Amino acid sequence: MTPMVAFWTCQLSLFLLLSPAASSDGAGSERTLAIVKPDGVWSNHAEEIKKIVLASGFSILQEKTVQLDEESAASFYSEHSKKKFFRSLVQYMISGPVLVMVLEKENAIADWRMLIGPTDSNKAKITHPRSIRTMCGTDAEKNCVHGSDSDQSAQREISFFFSSETPGGTVMGHDEL
Repeated sequence: MTPMVAFWTCQLSLFLLLSPAASSDGAGSERTLAIVKPDGVWSNHAEEIKKIVLASGFSILQEKTVQLDEESAASFYSEHSKKKFFRSLVQYMISGPVLVMVLEKENAIADWRMLIGPTDSNKAKITHPRSIRTMCGTDAEKNCVHGSDSDQSAQREISFFFSSETPGGTVMGHDEL
């Protein structure tokens, strides 16, 4: 077990001991979308991130590796289309395969965002030194992972990747990486 996985397993155990019991029928659980971006896949952090996800009490309901094309990346990040970093973000997201996962647990959106840390990996290194973005991100754009920021975003993003057909991307098997 890596030090990062051990740390989050310990943190999760403490959190679960101090939290009210979760209902066994799934009531109160929510879903969020998690993406391990190209830098996280290239640098072989995807499996370690999945271990952290599971050790933190999330269930991975669905996952797939996808190579986005320019149109699908631009569509996914369309809310940022007027921002100056949009073109470089799209180019970054099509530069290699991404691992896309649907995560579920009580408070999934907030807990995943806490686990990944601030958007800017440089800030994360100071304020959240044990976060996933500290582990594998390099800056505000190449920050290794994505997390939905609201229930509405999570629903839109999950359906974007897990509808009957993946939009504009190529689904890759794990052995194709």
